[in-house]
Amino acid sequence: MVGGAAMRTFDVKAGYRDLYDQVTTEFTQVDVPKMRYAAIDGTGAPGDSAEYIAAVEALYSAGYTEKFASKRYLSCDFVVGPMEALWYSDDPYATRAQATSWTVMIAQPSWITSEMLADAAATALKKRKNRALELVYLATVEEVRAVQILHIGPSETAGPTFAALHDNYLPEHQLAEAGPLHEIYLSDARRVPPEKRRTILRRPVRPL
Repeated sequence: MVGGAAMRTFDVKAGYRDLYDQVTTEFTQVDVPKMRYAAIDGTGAPGDSAEYIAAVEALYSAGYTEKFASKRYLSCDFVVGPMEALWYSDDPYATRAQATSWTVMIAQPSWITSEMLADAAATALKKRKNRALELVYLATVEEVRAVQILHIGPSETAGPTFAALHDNYLPEHQLAEAGPLHEIYLSDARRVPPEKRRTILRRPVRPL
């Protein structure tokens, strides 16, 4: 309690369970509201690229710095959400390993502004010396309608799932893709072996 009132909180996984609590390995259609993210853009497939690793580390550094500042100065707390990524490719069957560019991102509560995020990144930069922190920005993503599925295992093994989506599910439901591949990483890659990692694969769609 602060000043007699309950502290405002935000947990993206609890607030949007239908988007983040995917438990089935069957395709599911979801309505996606406009979402705000701390984001960093990059190019090329990730693999073990220094650019991608630095971007992920920068987002977590900025996120936790922002969380503590929000709690201290605004009496608003939030759970730092899972890492997510948009993967861009001209090939609808492409996995993340075949992407030509990407955006890594973490969902943000409504009260976070661009200025607050920039301040958090600048503060984190003084401690971490990660130049990717200079690239953090507040992005808005609007997917509207999407099809998603839970993938268990390395992201690079999801090729057959994309084939089933584009060759079977979308035509059967008279849908077409309407945006980049969106992955939500529910497992900590530092602690969970590849074969047990849980990732939500999401593709924005539109009616034919």
